[in-house]
Amino acid sequence: MVIPEGFKFSREHEWAHDQGDGTALIGISHYAQDAMGDIVFVELPNVGDALEAELEFGVVESVKTVSDLYAPVSGEVVEINDELEDSPELVNQSPYEGGWVVRIKMSNPEELDALMDAEEYVDYLKESE
Repeated sequence: MVIPEGFKFSREHEWAHDQGDGTALIGISHYAQDAMGDIVFVELPNVGDALEAELEFGVVESVKTVSDLYAPVSGEVVEINDELEDSPELVNQSPYEGGWVVRIKMSNPEELDALMDAEEYVDYLKESE
């Protein structure tokens, strides 16, 4: 399993990637999409919605289960990945690139510091097994 450097991870298996302009892309980890199986639907928030760290902001549905999405950091949704509406399988195919879910303008970028880096996330996954 490839876990890219520079991404930050929550204990709920969402990731945030600081874009360097006050925004962050948010998605679900390779581990999460693999555990869920084939993703068939992603419920996206609306542009302009406020997300609060650790609170639910959407839903991912697979052939196996339905899982809530939790915001790893707080902020305002400035873009949604509308390709997921017609191609939710992008989350399975490319969880860190084409399968991102939302871009937010972070209200508190320091929240990234509370998330796990790639190495810490790998250790967390090992502990969870």
